[in-house]
Amino acid sequence: MPIPLLFSPPSCPNSFQRVREREREREGEEMPRLAEIPLLTHSAAAATTITRSAIARLLLTAFTILLVFHLTISPSSKSTYHSLFLSFSNNATVARHLLALTRRPHVAGTPANAATAAYVLTVLSSSSLPAHSVLYDVFLTYPLGRSLILSPFPPPSPGPTLAFDLVQEIYPGDPYADVAKEVLPTFHAYARSGAAAGPAAYANYGRLEDFAALRAAGVNVTGAVVLARYGKIYRGDIIKNAKDAGAAAAVVFTDAKDYGGGGRGRFPEGPGMPASGVQVGTTSQGVGDPTTPGWASTRGCERWSAAEVAASGLVPGIPSLPVSARDGEAILKTIGGQVAADDWQGGEGAPLYRLGPGPGFLNLTYIGDETLPTIQNVFAVIQGEEEPDRYVLLGNHRDAWTFGAVDPSSGTAALLEVAQRFGKLQKIGWRPRRTIILCNWDAEEYGLIGSTEWVEENREMLASRAVAYLNVDCAVSGPGFQASATPQLDELLKQASEKVRDPDNSSQTLYESWIASNYSSLIGRLGGRGSDFAAFVQHVGVPSVDMIFGGGYPVYHSMYDDFVWMEKFGDPMFHRHVAESKCLWILLLTVPYEVLAHAKFKVMRRFILIPYLFNLI
Repeated sequence: MPIPLLFSPPSCPNSFQRVREREREREGEEMPRLAEIPLLTHSAAAATTITRSAIARLLLTAFTILLVFHLTISPSSKSTYHSLFLSFSNNATVARHLLALTRRPHVAGTPANAATAAYVLTVLSSSSLPAHSVLYDVFLTYPLGRSLILSPFPPPSPGPTLAFDLVQEIYPGDPYADVAKEVLPTFHAYARSGAAAGPAAYANYGRLEDFAALRAAGVNVTGAVVLARYGKIYRGDIIKNAKDAGAAAAVVFTDAKDYGGGGRGRFPEGPGMPASGVQVGTTSQGVGDPTTPGWASTRGCERWSAAEVAASGLVPGIPSLPVSARDGEAILKTIGGQVAADDWQGGEGAPLYRLGPGPGFLNLTYIGDETLPTIQNVFAVIQGEEEPDRYVLLGNHRDAWTFGAVDPSSGTAALLEVAQRFGKLQKIGWRPRRTIILCNWDAEEYGLIGSTEWVEENREMLASRAVAYLNVDCAVSGPGFQASATPQLDELLKQASEKVRDPDNSSQTLYESWIASNYSSLIGRLGGRGSDFAAFVQHVGVPSVDMIFGGGYPVYHSMYDDFVWMEKFGDPMFHRHVAESKCLWILLLTVPYEVLAHAKFKVMRRFILIPYLFNLI
């Protein structure tokens, strides 16, 4: 069946149905011999000075030349269109897209994010690609009120208190100072609303083994407000582990040891997180809308109640807040008790980290606004010429916690670069063999919501027709290519990286630089809920890829992830963005036939014009 929510081109009504009908008709037909295929349709009313036999000889000669040409080259050689795409790629265009996408903070469900959706739609449409949006009403939360007060001793002991301002500071010369007020107050999405108070206790990275170490040391965190640093595990797991250990609330800080820039300085002088920088994010334990687990959040659909969501364990059961390195160190200075192990300590200049609990005492309040705003997935479709009902998908999310230069706008810029090159190629006659779908997801930051809801709504269609899903999220944050995939696409990743020059060392291919890296495993495996590939891999089993330049970066999920940071530290020349788009393009051309090809097809393409068809998808 066609994709009712995706596209129905007005010039090709019921095109999928007609293709299927033609395929069914061909199943019972014997393949005609070459001599039986009419080379010319003659009309008695048409006058011509060229004889029928001459035209037949001309067409047969042309066919023979084309056949010989394609039988004498490798099926993997670059097509003309492939080379044209690589020459079309432009770092200035990518930079303009990134600048436009990062002008304002654009959290899912806000007017600013709707404006970025409009920008994406405009770019796709101006590239002559049929583009449209699919809407869902989903459960999101925003901060209404929050406070964090530190006392050096538990009440009613007298002493000064410190009320943290919980504000990320504008840096000198910040070009985004005029819109800084639009940055949401720092918070954890889906954190439980309420108030909690208790002695502060330090739990390292908040892992299960960290809480086990506290128990072994005789430290009881029951009723405490646990302070943990972000790094080794997902923030939602930190809070869940704290709750399971009996904590009343959790505070998560970005330790300068992990995010301070590694001696290169703090932004804007260096790439590190400023002292006031805060990493916000979701705490959902699932993927997709927590109120519609397993089905799409269409308007008017059945939903779980707030009580059912809370009972499900998909959202945390205790209040929590993210704080800066500066605020985290201020709390640590008031914690006494045993000295933490060496690997629990901070970096140079940090105070001595102790376990507690107390005597420092924290009073935390968080009130969240639980709403059902409308989110907007944006699609563009390049309909396949030979097999329009086989789909290769390229996806990236659009929503960001703040400006989102790395996460996710570097990926959106690369996707738009690919889209514009598709538009140019179509104008000179290129058409893909199979349908290519460009997907721009919404509300990924809250828990992969936009992609998951769409996959849930189109599960059967995708399971039977999707060939592969290529994901790009934090596409560029620095040098060094990394990729993860399902095993079916390992070789294709290697082949694609062999065709692209390393943007940081033009004497080598990307593959050569990749294998020279110190990664323990060249290609990682896609698992968990790291990005929008999750629903495709885990819900419907679609072969998938996720590629990045760089890796973890210090200003992650903070208001300092802006265009200035990217231009100074992430990709000063925007050549890494271009390399990313080239890799995506090569995979889009290669994936459709390599994933589906059987051994008999590999034999056949030496004798017939399969190389010609496959090189054009």
